[in-house]
Amino acid sequence: PKGGKKMKKLLVVSLFVLCIVFALGKTYKVGTEATFPPFEYVENGEIVGFDVDLIKAIAEAEGFDVEFVDMSFDSLIPALVSGNIDIVIAAMTINEERAEVVDFSDPYWTANQSVVVKGGSGKGLTVLFGDNSIGAQTGTTGDLWIEEELQNTGILTGQVKRYESFVLAFTDLENENVDALVLDEPVAERYAKDRNVDIVGLILTNEEYGIAINKDNKALLESINNGLEKLEDS
Repeated sequence: PKGGKKMKKLLVVSLFVLCIVFALGKTYKVGTEATFPPFEYVENGEIVGFDVDLIKAIAEAEGFDVEFVDMSFDSLIPALVSGNIDIVIAAMTINEERAEVVDFSDPYWTANQSVVVKGGSGKGLTVLFGDNSIGAQTGTTGDLWIEEELQNTGILTGQVKRYESFVLAFTDLENENVDALVLDEPVAERYAKDRNVDIVGLILTNEEYGIAINKDNKALLESINNGLEKLEDS
């Protein structure tokens, strides 16, 4: 019919515009574990922190929205793989085991592990040896480091206590139910400002944090990396 080609072109352009509008208006569920200051924590009933600011800035740069879901750290990757959340940002270290099941963005932070004891206890790095109890958050790289470097080698013969959150871990440390904690350096420094604890050592692990995405969502991964690049450039 007369004008058929024009109508087809108009239809294609309209569909293209609709796809862009839909993409720009998309809201992604972001999983985190909000007891890990300064990266993610709850303040006045709201999840805040560096990671929260970062993913919001990426979303603004890339034209999508985010809503946050707070859950235990060891539940984050299973929730991402199952599709219950779309993104994980939780000061999560990029490692081979995790990279087998999820994709990671370009790194955005480098950190080491700290050894923390009760304030005024007089304990030092020797707390990692022998019949002492060491605490860590379940599934973190601190937890893995204790297992691989201390337990499996026989350096530590005492108990390893694993916690769902570091709020519980620090309470146990202050109550002398555990001799020391191993956790990410910036988080240890933040807790040390408000709790009766001392940082007695630094483990140089040179970990890199990344934002995790389901392996089936390459477009979202590319968008997040684009957003990170824009923020770094600015």
